[in-house]
Parts: sequence; structure tokens; C-alpha cells
Amino acid sequence: MTQAILETEKGTIRLRFFDSDAPNTVANFVKLSQDGFYDGLTFHRVIPGFMSQGGCPHGTGTGGPGYKIPCEINDNPHLAGTLSMAHAGRNTGGSQFFICHEPQPHLDGVHTTFGQTEDDESLQVVRSLRNGDRILSVKIVTDPA
Repeated sequence: MTQAILETEKGTIRLRFFDSDAPNTVANFVKLSQDGFYDGLTFHRVIPGFMSQGGCPHGTGTGGPGYKIPCEINDNPHLAGTLSMAHAGRNTGGSQFFICHEPQPHLDGVHTTFGQTEDDESLQVVRSLRNGDRILSVKIVTDPA
């Protein structure tokens, strides 16, 4: 199982990935993280009670890594703490992601879910984020089990 430790100005968010349900989306996030792409970027769109979105190099929601990845829609629902790929339409994801504050069933089958917060502390950090809060670093951890 692959995990991420996302350090923010507000604290640590621990995520576990849905490796088998969204392998290409996970691999994309892992590569961008290992390349330092997310380091210093902001959560540019935070809607309390809904979600926190980050991963735009421009900080406006209009940027990405310079390429698009296909959606990997799966059966994992958008629960509190779910990590999902943001997009501007089917197969237009790249680097932007969001983490749900609460269940968002209207997003099921629309966005690729590819991870989940590991614990309540991580979810509380997600809920405490505000527009402009920074991602300090993302560390990827692979568990051979």
C-alpha cells in the first residue's frame, strides 16, 4: 500500500492510496510528489463543509502539470477525508486534487477517488485549511505488505 505524508502550514495530512482502484492516478500523484511539484503550492479553493482543493501551480485553479490523465472512476464513495482528482471535465485531470470535508455523494462516479485520510487528526487538518494555506512537502511511503 502506498501512502503520502502531506505537510501543510496547518499540520500533517496522512493519506493512504487506493493503489488497485486508481493505479494511474496514484502513480501520477506519486511522481509529481517525488518531483517536488506540490512543494510550496497552495490550497487555492477551500469551501468549509465541502472540500479543500490544491495542486494548481498558478494558485488559481487554472494550471496543471502540462498534460492530462484519463479518469479512473471506481466504486469508492466520496466520504469525509476522501482524496479525489479535480478536473474540468472527463479525462482532464492532471495535478489538482481535493479532499472532502464531509461525504459528497453527488461526486460519486464523476471524479476519480484515489485515496483516503488515515486518521481523524488528518481529517481535522483538512477541515482547518483555508484559501492560500501552503503545502510544505509531500513524502511518499511504500509499504511492501
